[in-house]
Amino acid sequence: MRTDAQLIADAKTDSSAFRELYERYAERIHRLHLARCRDRDAALDLTAETFAQAWVSLDRFRDLAGGSASPWLYAIARNVLVTSVRKGTLERRACDRLGVLGTRDGESRTPDPDESWIDGLEEELSSLSDELREAVTLRVVDDLTYSDVAAASGTTVGAARVRVHRGLNLLRQRLQEREATR
Repeated sequence: MRTDAQLIADAKTDSSAFRELYERYAERIHRLHLARCRDRDAALDLTAETFAQAWVSLDRFRDLAGGSASPWLYAIARNVLVTSVRKGTLERRACDRLGVLGTRDGESRTPDPDESWIDGLEEELSSLSDELREAVTLRVVDDLTYSDVAAASGTTVGAARVRVHRGLNLLRQRLQEREATR
């Protein structure tokens, strides 16, 4: 069985290799998007966009996780989701279901998403050490297992758990301090 890294290398000349990579990860990436947007159709669109971005980014793949493409694909998925939120391109049906569409002068309007949580998260994450930031991002933002975090970070599962725990504790403290000063 070929590793993800081998599939990506082969996909540059053999589209069936990319299909095999897609079949390995499509369900997991879809679950990630579904958990974030809570809309099945939007999650399917975001999953398709994730793999489209992966396809056009094959040359930028770097094997940093012992042959696994998991961290790379989850990072692409996260970027697709953030871009979608920022551009307001999630399916209008999701907005309808959530009751956030309204009318003004007969025109449909969609409220701009509140991006403060994204900016605040990025700011607080950037204040962590590289080790802690990577561990928290992989585990919490990208929703990887501790095994995948360990593989991507080149450490043990136990060390990955400690890094995530320390990073989350620091983030919690900093956010509490920020709230106290408001």
